[in-house]
Amino acid sequence: MLSKFNNSLELLEVAQKEQLYQNLLVQLEKDFGLANISLKIHKDIAPSELKSLLHEKIYVLMVEKFSEYLNLLYVVDIPEEAVRNMPLSDVVDLSAEVSFLLLKREWQKVWYKHKYNT
Repeated sequence: MLSKFNNSLELLEVAQKEQLYQNLLVQLEKDFGLANISLKIHKDIAPSELKSLLHEKIYVLMVEKFSEYLNLLYVVDIPEEAVRNMPLSDVVDLSAEVSFLLLKREWQKVWYKHKYNT
């Protein structure tokens, strides 16, 4: 079910309900790995913990490793315009919004793979 989500937790709840949460975790680790960014996710991580982990990781990348951050956006396939069109605010809020964009894009990948590979 690809629908409009209001926030990361709502998206993660749908992923759990559709039994694709573990696939989402695998996709996240895969894409972070392709961007050469270490991200260790325990298979039993709660959605709220995952949301916090991603938010923190994106924040650190934005502040300390901007080129790696840009590479991650490229690997995950987040359109530059989507980030550029975000309202200017502090880095904490911006990193939360980018984390949500990242989760939405990763969810699309997982959902489409599941729908069209079964």
